[in-house]
Amino acid sequence: MSSAPHRFSSRRFPQGLVAQALEDALACGRCTPVLAISGLQGSGKSTFAAQVVEHAQARGLRAAALSIDDVYLTRARRQRLADRVHPLLATRGPPGTHDLPLALATLDAARSGRPFALPRFDKLADERVPEPHWERVDGLDLLVFEGWFLGTPAETEAALHAPLNALERDADPEGTWRRWCNQALAGDYPALWRQCDRLWFLQPPGFEVVPHWRWQQEQALQQAAPGRSGMSRAQVERFVQYYERVSRQALRCLPGIADRTLVLDAQRQVL
Repeated sequence: MSSAPHRFSSRRFPQGLVAQALEDALACGRCTPVLAISGLQGSGKSTFAAQVVEHAQARGLRAAALSIDDVYLTRARRQRLADRVHPLLATRGPPGTHDLPLALATLDAARSGRPFALPRFDKLADERVPEPHWERVDGLDLLVFEGWFLGTPAETEAALHAPLNALERDADPEGTWRRWCNQALAGDYPALWRQCDRLWFLQPPGFEVVPHWRWQQEQALQQAAPGRSGMSRAQVERFVQYYERVSRQALRCLPGIADRTLVLDAQRQVL
């Protein structure tokens, strides 16, 4: 069973914290608890999720990890959104670019104890992996669900008025894209957040570390698949601007929402 399809960091979290996360999830009383691990791009959430899965499996539990990245809309569906609403919606990542019915159905299947398949997404191809290649699971005792903005609430309308970065200023001067994403975050995602029994947040020192962390992630993805094209450093710098607004909202709000917050330094060490 593959436990961390997106892991790239060799830095591991203290085993004591991993054990605490597992115990926290199991203490919720669900037959199959969902432990949510939220953290901005490159924070190590996939590594942490993989460690929790490994620890659970070492105890004889059936465990697996799912990323919110695994339920991105297909490229064709994002293009239709881009044609209908705003061109920026062709790019995966922000709220509104996920297949929420698929995410909810996957979490429901995990809770049911019946066999099911875990969706996967190929980031270098920017496309969902065909369903016949999804990982089959014969039932779980724990699902670790990780993602860069899990649990994050929507912003107020007033917060959306001014562009936050060059991407918003140049490509979304009227605010159509950011308002559409914020409306999706307000109306569609809370149902998914409610499916999470425990929420742990990996808190970086600030958004300014995210471009560097995401570039490290991109390099690892490309090294793992030599010969396949990926993003350049300049493309990564622009790409993270799609995530900046909601990332800053997560930094403001999640420490007061999460069941546990782990404060990280710029090297992803837990302080």
